Amino acid sequence: MILTLALRNLVHDRIRLAVTLVGILFSIVLVAVQLGLYLGSSRMITANIDKANGDLWVTTFGAKSFEDGGVLLTDRERHQALATPGVQSVVPLVVSFAEWRKPEGGSSRVVVVGSDTDDHGLVPWSLADGSSLEDIKAPDAVAVDRSYLTELGINGIGDTAQVASGRVKVRALTEGVRSFTQSPYAYTTLNRARQLLGAPSDATTFLLVKLADGAKLEEVKANLSARLSSADVLTKDEFRARSLKQWLFKTGAGLALIGGALLGSLVGTVIVAQTLYSSTKDHIHEFATLRALGSTKGYIHKVILAQAGLSAVIGYALGMTIALLILYASRNSALPLVMTPGLAFWLFALTVGMCAISALSAIVKVTKIDPATVFSR
Repeated sequence: MILTLALRNLVHDRIRLAVTLVGILFSIVLVAVQLGLYLGSSRMITANIDKANGDLWVTTFGAKSFEDGGVLLTDRERHQALATPGVQSVVPLVVSFAEWRKPEGGSSRVVVVGSDTDDHGLVPWSLADGSSLEDIKAPDAVAVDRSYLTELGINGIGDTAQVASGRVKVRALTEGVRSFTQSPYAYTTLNRARQLLGAPSDATTFLLVKLADGAKLEEVKANLSARLSSADVLTKDEFRARSLKQWLFKTGAGLALIGGALLGSLVGTVIVAQTLYSSTKDHIHEFATLRALGSTKGYIHKVILAQAGLSAVIGYALGMTIALLILYASRNSALPLVMTPGLAFWLFALTVGMCAISALSAIVKVTKIDPATVFSR
């Protein structure tokens, strides 16, 4: 009976119901887009860190992100790391920004990532059809993402360009490996990366440290930090957090996305609260009649909460449908949205909570009903 009465109250004024659903829908879509962009940005920022096969990262002192290392480490640090108890292997990586000169003129900026596939430290993933890790081993080979072909002025595999001080040939393509900085990643071998960047033959940006079986992470990290006083030693989680802090919060991008999500929640709450309050006010005599017939305040409160719950479910379904369509449309964009089951559940909880809070204004109004008012009409 509670659900029936709540549903009839909602559909009694269909224009008001439409306004309520639009408010919820707007809020869900805005929050989903903002948080989807936040998750998408986070994944792009940390993708190379997450894919790297290492327990610890040795970085140049003060490196703030994967793209910010410089080429300052040498074989000296690598040998010191290898001599540390509990270390199984140390894989060097070279990462640096470089100029990509297009075949038909003009230039763009790329992030050169140098790593030998046989070392299994960091290799390109999500290779497109027709590409393999063996293709990247060629002396002049690079792998770039298919989504950046137009920006790089090339058509695909077999095209050539100049990167920094040398020529390269695209021999492999990845699918969906995007960069938050909008500078495409160009994967190549370790020695070729050094040659392109004009770096010494033992120059390194990062050292990926793999621990031996049974070694304790914090103990090995402390030993490495003591040996490598001129470098930073970070766990994978620490390096992820540092990179996210640099790109999402020090630049203000993350705060803007989170602020947009909070604004969407606030707007949705205000619209739903106003609608529920107006609906309750218009039906105040009906609620007074129920009180005069012996209904408890709790029963009436349940009716109002049921109205809010029904609004939440319908609005969430409509909002998520539109949000998923936007997500699908963004899949090939420079910054695709991400939707996870956890985010979808959180959005539903947010919608229900938003509508429950909105119902408080109506409940306060009903609480003040005097049953005697029904006899004064």
